Formats: sequence, structure tokens, C-alpha cells
Amino acid sequence: MEGEQQQTAEAEMPVSESDALKLENEKLQGELKSRNDAVTKLEKTLADRDAEMAAIKLSLQTNQQQLDALNKALPQAVSAYKALVIQANPGPVAGMVQGDTIIAIDESVKSARALVARVKQEVGAENARVKVPAGAPPRTSPDFSSLSSREKIKFAMEGNK
Repeated sequence: MEGEQQQTAEAEMPVSESDALKLENEKLQGELKSRNDAVTKLEKTLADRDAEMAAIKLSLQTNQQQLDALNKALPQAVSAYKALVIQANPGPVAGMVQGDTIIAIDESVKSARALVARVKQEVGAENARVKVPAGAPPRTSPDFSSLSSREKIKFAMEGNK
């Protein structure tokens, strides 16, 4: 009997180990499948990100081209703006318009207008202080009081020039 028990035990043991190996194999296959699923998911995410990066790069390239075109057109636009500002502000203000940017042009126009206004105010104040009568001064007869008798006679004989 002891021999039979041992044979049964030995027969059971390999079956147990076999079952354990099968269970472990199934467990490892499940882990492998979940890892493969995770890798597939990560690869899909990576592909999505790559596509998104390609779209962003394309957008960046398009924006750079537009920026280059605008940078080429900017000096012409500023020059045209400056010409319009000069045309709209004739006189001394036009001669004082300076700058290579719209902001600089606007600032120069402001300072030129302020200068012209200040000069007009000072000239107006100067004119108010100095009063000059309108028209020619009235005619007066010559003052003979400072002439000697001989000069008076000479003046009379020459004829009133």
C-alpha cells in the first residue's frame, strides 16, 4: 500500500506542477496580452501626437511665410502712411514728420503740432504787445524849429521838395 500511495503521490505531483505551470503560463499570457494592449494604445497615442506635431509644424511654417510677407510689406505701408500724414498736415508740420514706424510718425506729428501751436501763441502774444497802427502815418509839416535862419531861407528858395 505504501508503494501505491507513493505512486499516486508521484502521479499527482507532476499533475500539480503541470497545473501550476499551466496556470502560470495563462497568467503570463494574460500579462503579455495586457502589455501588448498597452503598447498598442501607446503606439496609437504616439501616432496621434506625431500627426498633431506635423499639423503644428505645417501651421508654424504657414504662419512664418505670412509673417515674412507682412515684414516685406510693412515698410511700404509705413511709407504710404507717412505720405498721407504729410499730405494731411501741410505747412511746417509736414516738414517735421519723421520716423520709420507708425508710432514714431504719430509722435512726430504730435510734437510738430505742439511746436506750431506754441509758436503761434508766442507770435500772437508778441503781436498783441507791439501795436502798429494800420495804414500810413499822417503827414505832418516839417519842423523848422531846429533849423537856423540861413537853412530856413535856403529851404524856402529851393522850393518845397
